[in-house]
Amino acid sequence: MIYRVTHTTTYAYASDITTAYNQARLAPRHGARQTRRSFELLVDPLPADTHFFSDYFGNRTDNFSIHQAHRRLVVTAMSEVEVHAAADDGPLTATIPWDDAVRTLAQATAAADLEARQFVLDSPMVLASPELAAYARPSFPEGRRLVEAVLDLSGRITREFRYEPGSTTTSTRLDEVLADRRGVCQDFAHLLIGCLRSLGLAARYVSGYLETEAPAGQEKLRGVDASHAWASVYVPGAGWLEVDPTNDRVPAERHIVTAWGRDYADVSPLKGVLFSGGGGHKLDVSVDVSRVPEPEAGAPAPLPAT
Repeated sequence: MIYRVTHTTTYAYASDITTAYNQARLAPRHGARQTRRSFELLVDPLPADTHFFSDYFGNRTDNFSIHQAHRRLVVTAMSEVEVHAAADDGPLTATIPWDDAVRTLAQATAAADLEARQFVLDSPMVLASPELAAYARPSFPEGRRLVEAVLDLSGRITREFRYEPGSTTTSTRLDEVLADRRGVCQDFAHLLIGCLRSLGLAARYVSGYLETEAPAGQEKLRGVDASHAWASVYVPGAGWLEVDPTNDRVPAERHIVTAWGRDYADVSPLKGVLFSGGGGHKLDVSVDVSRVPEPEAGAPAPLPAT
């Protein structure tokens, strides 16, 4: 499936911004499940300096700075990405029990296990706790298959927590989400990650997009109007399994990955440092993800992604 993604972020400031240093993680990742065919980042006002690099987690990161007075900043990321159908079920068919996975991570010697173990640790926005472990426990009886337990926990989050845009912010703590039983995709991803880490499992945060309009005969997913978020759990011997607790499903062709890290703080789509005379700002974000018709036979190949 080929998608065209347009992500526009507009900041309107109450006073002049004299200098701004910004960082964006808006380009879809390259990987086994998807191929970035093209990417372009447009910034208004025109930046004085731009460059990009791969961060610690392999996410494309675009830095730009603006050194002219402005009261409005518009950042538009335009991408074309091909999402591939899974060649097989991969981690979904893994039979390792969850408690064996915990022991494997604790005693890791294989390179993949050692790399995954960093995602068992606390991160700035996701702290393990007895309360999170207690919430997860009903899904994790002794000896249950890891994949089955994780999918059960994801389904419980979907059913037991209310999806309510505007009910939380990026600074809402995980214990508040657990107590209030409501939030948005970021909160549910953090909740799933926190539960898994509290049991000694490795889990990471995934940011990306969902197809805006549902195909005929399929339901419209929650979280299509902005950046979406879900989680990924490490299955020793099989790799990483993505899980979307907002929609209670395993991401496939309708999920597009832009970045992953320990939590939202590692993959924020756009952040920066501003110098101004004071005052607040208004933020507007719009995202559109649309299917691109398959090219006709003999059509020229797309240009390499940048």
